[in-house]
Amino acid sequence: MPATATDLHLVSHWIDGQEQAGTSGRTAPVFDPALGTITKNVSLANQTEIAAAIASAKAAFPAWRDLSIAKRQQILFSFRELLNARKGEMAEIITSEHGKVLSDALGEISRGQEVVEFACGIPHLLKGDYSENVSTGVDVYSTRQALGVVAVISPFNFPAMVPMWFFPLALAAGNTVILKPSEKDPSAAIWMAKLLKEAGLPDGVFTVLQGDKESVDGLLEHPDVKAISFVGSTPIAQYVYETGTRHGKRIQALGGAKNHMLVLPDADLDLVADSAINAGFGSAGERCMAISAVVAVEPVADTLIDKIVTRMNTLTVGDGRRSCDMGPLVTEVHRDKVSSYIDIAAEDGANIVVDGRGIEVDGDPNGFWLGPTLIDALPVTSKAYTEEIFGPVLSVVRVASYEEGVDLINSGAFGNGTAIFTNDGGAARRFQNEIEVGMIGINVPIPVPVSYFSFGGWKNSLFGDTKAHGVEGVHFFTRGKAITSRWLDPSHGGINLGFPENN
Repeated sequence: MPATATDLHLVSHWIDGQEQAGTSGRTAPVFDPALGTITKNVSLANQTEIAAAIASAKAAFPAWRDLSIAKRQQILFSFRELLNARKGEMAEIITSEHGKVLSDALGEISRGQEVVEFACGIPHLLKGDYSENVSTGVDVYSTRQALGVVAVISPFNFPAMVPMWFFPLALAAGNTVILKPSEKDPSAAIWMAKLLKEAGLPDGVFTVLQGDKESVDGLLEHPDVKAISFVGSTPIAQYVYETGTRHGKRIQALGGAKNHMLVLPDADLDLVADSAINAGFGSAGERCMAISAVVAVEPVADTLIDKIVTRMNTLTVGDGRRSCDMGPLVTEVHRDKVSSYIDIAAEDGANIVVDGRGIEVDGDPNGFWLGPTLIDALPVTSKAYTEEIFGPVLSVVRVASYEEGVDLINSGAFGNGTAIFTNDGGAARRFQNEIEVGMIGINVPIPVPVSYFSFGGWKNSLFGDTKAHGVEGVHFFTRGKAITSRWLDPSHGGINLGFPENN
C-alpha cells in the first residue's frame, strides 16, 4: 500500500545546531526522479522561522569571529577529512533527489571539496599589508575582517558543490552562514550541517533554512544579513541582485548560460566528439557550464555529427544508482519544459538528428526521462538557440569562418563559459583575447576553474562585481580596515620578550 503524504519523511531546518521541524504548515514534495514518485516532503519556512534562523546566526557570530584563525582552520580540516571518508553517503542522497548518476554526484562532491581545501589555507589569504614609518613614528597597516551573517542560496543542479563554493571560505573568514538550498533536493544541506557539527563547528555558525521565495525574500530584506551568494537562472539572479543591493547588501549572483564550443577545421574531431558528449549530456545537461551549441566551422560539421551520433548510440540512460551514463531530469515539469525546446527547434526548421523523447531506459517507466538529443542546422533566431535549455539537448550551428563563429558567440546575452577546439595556438590565443566570456576552455569542454581561481561569467551570467571562490571569494566574505598607529618610545618600560603563543 503506497505511503500517503503524511507518512513521508519531512526534511527540516537546521538551526542552533540541530534539526528543527517546520511550524509553518507549508511543505513541498521531494521526488525521486528515477521513479517519478514523491519520497519525502520538505518544510517551507515562514517569517517566524526565517527570523529565528537569522537571530541564531547573528548570536553565534561574535564568538566565531573572535575564535583564532588557527582553530577555525582546524575545524575545516576536520570537515574535509570526514567528507572525504563519507562522501559516498552524500552521493547517494544527491542521486536519490536530483537523479544524476552516482559517479557524477561523487565528482560534484570532489569539486566542492577543492574549495574546502583552499579555505584551509585561510591564514595566508587573510594577511594584510604593513608600511613602517610612513611619517615620523607612524605606521600604517591593513586587516581583513568578517562581515557577519551571510547567506547562500543554491540551485537544484549541484546541491553539494555550489554550497561548497561559498560556505567554506565564509566560515574560514569568520562569518556565520545561512544556507537556503533548493526545495527540489534539500537533504544534502542537512547532511553537510551534521558533518560540520561533528567536525567541531559551534552551534549557530552554520544554519540551513529550507524554503521557497518567502525564505529568499526574507534573507534579501533582513538587515542582519550582510551578504548573499546566489547561483541560479538569470531572471532570478537579477532579482536577487537588485533586491539585495536595494537593501544594502553585498551580492554575488551567478546566472544562466548558453555555452558554445567553437570547432575549427584543424581540430581533432574525435576529441571534439568525446567532449561534446561529456559537456552536453553529463548530469543530463542540467549545469550552467554545459555545452549547448557546437559552432562548427565548415567543412567539418557532417563528419563531426556522425562521430557524435556514434557515441550517443552507446549511452545508457537510466536510474543513476545503476551502471548508467545519464539519469533523469529533476522533475516532470522541468523535463517537459526541456522537451518543448525540441518541438520549437523542429517548428523552426532544424533537423532533429537524434530525438531523446520516448527513449527506452534502464529504469522505472514513470521516471522523468529525456534522452540525449542532437539538433542540426538550428536557426540562431530560434528560442531553442537563444534561451538556456538546461537539459540534454545539443545543437550544431554551422558557420563559414572563425570570425563568424566569434561574432555569433559574442552577440549572445550570456557570457558564462565557452571553448575552442583547434591545434592552432595562434587561433586559440586570438580567441581567448577576443571572446566576451568569463571562462574559456582551449581543447577543454567545461572550463570550470580550480578552487584557487575564481568562478563566474560576464554579461547576463553574473550580477555583482565579485566571482565565486579563489581570491575574489575571500574578498567577498571580508572587508578591509586600514589602521594608522603611533606609539610612545619603549624606553618608558613594559617590554615583554616572551615568545607569543596561540592559546
